[in-house]
Amino acid sequence: MAGPDFAALRAHGLAFPEAVEDFPWGHTALKVRGKIFVSLVEENGFGMTVKLPVSRDFALVFDFAAPAGYGLGRSGWISCRFAAGEQADLDLLRRWIGESYRAVAPKTLAALVPEAD
Repeated sequence: MAGPDFAALRAHGLAFPEAVEDFPWGHTALKVRGKIFVSLVEENGFGMTVKLPVSRDFALVFDFAAPAGYGLGRSGWISCRFAAGEQADLDLLRRWIGESYRAVAPKTLAALVPEAD
């Protein structure tokens, strides 16, 4: 059973145009036209990985954020990790999911998602 933060972020990501859910590596990945725009994991709390071409440097000031592994950090991907019971700023994380979607989606789909999402 998914925790409320995980479930809320998953639902938010799936609301974007043509977003689909996949389970590579046993984790939840939300994709648009075959490309991952957010990866969500729920183990001892929850975490997410997103691509932030605009907000990356800002995101990295937070203790819960770090450059993503596997060399993805060099391309603007960051990972966030929250311990069980830790309060996450869901509005901020939703905005980051929107930024990641706009960065990964084809331009025609990205244009359908306002900057505020």
